[in-house]
Amino acid sequence: MLNIGDKAPEFKLMTANNPEEGKPLREFKLSKALEEGSLIVAFFPASFTGVCEKEMCSFRDNLKAFEEASCNVVGISVDMPFAQKKFAEINNISFPLLSDLGGKISQKYGVHYEDFIGLSGVSKRSVFIINQNGEITYKWITENPAILPDYKEVIDSI
Repeated sequence: MLNIGDKAPEFKLMTANNPEEGKPLREFKLSKALEEGSLIVAFFPASFTGVCEKEMCSFRDNLKAFEEASCNVVGISVDMPFAQKKFAEINNISFPLLSDLGGKISQKYGVHYEDFIGLSGVSKRSVFIINQNGEITYKWITENPAILPDYKEVIDSI
């Protein structure tokens, strides 16, 4: 289990948001993203579900506050990147949604369900803030997928 002050595990995931010219996907690497500032990593169970849509849209709606604090946002789920792309388009989400197909990164961060309504490896709703040194400065995890994070607390923790 990761704790505040721990080094965040490196990850490299694919996104269909803003792909490279002529390619359907783009690689997103944690260490490269941290060169630009702190990062909010928001794991969510699945695209196209009511609570997850509300969560990702709330991050979208607070994006300006995060950016003013020199903090970017990514969402991570075990969905295919093309499903995430459609989800982002429908909901006007401009930040990257990263595909953790297979759930390996969710496991590294200790936020995967062994059994989620009969499915294994689904990400738990959780939020981490990682500073430019790669350290976890904020952590929130819920076992109940219907509970949303406190966005004011997230903003205040940057």
